Amino acid sequence: MKKFFLLLALPLLMSFQVVSETTEVNDWKYDLESAKKLAKKQDKNILIYFTGSDWCPPCKMLKKDFFDTQEFDEASKNYILVYVDMPRNQDLLSSKQMLHNKGVIAAYNKRGVFPLLKVLNSKGKSLDEYSGYAMNGDVRYHLQLLNKHK
Repeated sequence: MKKFFLLLALPLLMSFQVVSETTEVNDWKYDLESAKKLAKKQDKNILIYFTGSDWCPPCKMLKKDFFDTQEFDEASKNYILVYVDMPRNQDLLSSKQMLHNKGVIAAYNKRGVFPLLKVLNSKGKSLDEYSGYAMNGDVRYHLQLLNKHK
């Protein structure tokens, strides 16, 4: 009887393992100052992703082709991730978050380029950046940026 229940439970247990492996999500922060504190504590650099989530086609494709990949998951373990969105639909963010994002853009994305990946040290000093995406599936330069500043 125990073997029967074990056989019934085995597929269920295996499905939990598959779900946990496929639903692991990167831990994006939305506040740069708290990200700096965490980066200092963990001795990591910061990766800021500037996006226009509801209007920027390259940003949308970069999410699928880069951020939703195992390669990004692996390379991003060495960073504190900060997500800075500037949607056209103002209802997508709180007014507090929109004000914060505008301040981060003014400080670190003065040209207003989207998408933009910017690497900072824990003190907020800019180390490197990579802007744009050709929407052709080629994300090697994005990965090179992350791997360069591990």
